[in-house]
Amino acid sequence: MDPIGVAIVGLGWMGRVHTQAYLRVRQHYPALPVPALLAVADDVPGRAADAAARLGFATATTDWRALLDDPRIGAVSITAPNFLHREMGAAFAATGRHLWIEKPVGLSAADARAIRGDGHVTVGFNYRHAPAVQKARALLRSGGIGAVTHARFQFLSDYAAAPESALTWRFLRRYGGSGVLGDLGAHAVDLVRHLLGEIDEVVAADTATFIPRRPVPSGATTGHERGTGPLREVENEDWFAALLRVGAARVVVEASRVAAGEQNNYGFAIHGTNGVLSWDFRRMSELLVDGRPVFAGPGDGEYTAFQPGPGIAMSYDDLKVIEAALFLRSIAEGAPHGPVLSDAIRAAEVLEAIEAKAIDRE
Repeated sequence: MDPIGVAIVGLGWMGRVHTQAYLRVRQHYPALPVPALLAVADDVPGRAADAAARLGFATATTDWRALLDDPRIGAVSITAPNFLHREMGAAFAATGRHLWIEKPVGLSAADARAIRGDGHVTVGFNYRHAPAVQKARALLRSGGIGAVTHARFQFLSDYAAAPESALTWRFLRRYGGSGVLGDLGAHAVDLVRHLLGEIDEVVAADTATFIPRRPVPSGATTGHERGTGPLREVENEDWFAALLRVGAARVVVEASRVAAGEQNNYGFAIHGTNGVLSWDFRRMSELLVDGRPVFAGPGDGEYTAFQPGPGIAMSYDDLKVIEAALFLRSIAEGAPHGPVLSDAIRAAEVLEAIEAKAIDRE
């Protein structure tokens, strides 16, 4: 197949992850179109030029709008901060480009709805691609644990647990929108929907900001660095919990960015009338079925593209390679594979309902 010209917009940590995923796709999925790294855009001085030199992009620019009229570009990864998703996504979608865009796709469901065009849109809900999660989904679909009665999904992290963590865009409403709701909560809600089905109701919810002030950063940041400037107010939540109804099942969802000592404790426990399934992202290739470990292997999701037999560990970056492959497959076949824009819209609607329920509680 002809190569697909790719542009990356935003070269922070996630932009680098997307770039590396494109470079690895040809190794794991040789039958897919080859992504050609044509352009990179980032307004941080020197970042785009450095990426072009290190990673092989043909073009580097500080102005993403310069890429809109480049006829070589067929697909665009949007990995910039949340407040830019709507403007960038809508502009590229209007040109007919295919988009791989990171969640939560803007600051609201309205932002996600504004991205319209003829191209395919893949959304970065990467945790659903873990082969053990796909094994869980197959077991649930086949009635392996009977009817689901109740479940818990948790996304607990300590990336912002230090009070001296810099007040980056993530903590400001106009740039990040919600806090942990849009960051980790979006993944949790997507996993609920992917495994259990559509969310019918937000029954109850609560949110909290436990570190109300943080120091501003001294310059551009690429992750969760410490700040050295004056203290400013945090404008969104550090933690949330919600009780949902999915059919007859009750589902508790909790996420925190300030859970000291909890490093990427992401996962779920799903109880049914005949058993229980549980999964911990930190042991990504292992699914517990009634407390017994069952390892992902060939036949579970995209596992075979990476490993020949069960029990060989996979990584977070592998999930993004899977995501890149599904994106390219969607383009090649003209049919969606993996999470699409409607999934981002529905997740945002649920998160907004959770936030509204928490405000009503106050």
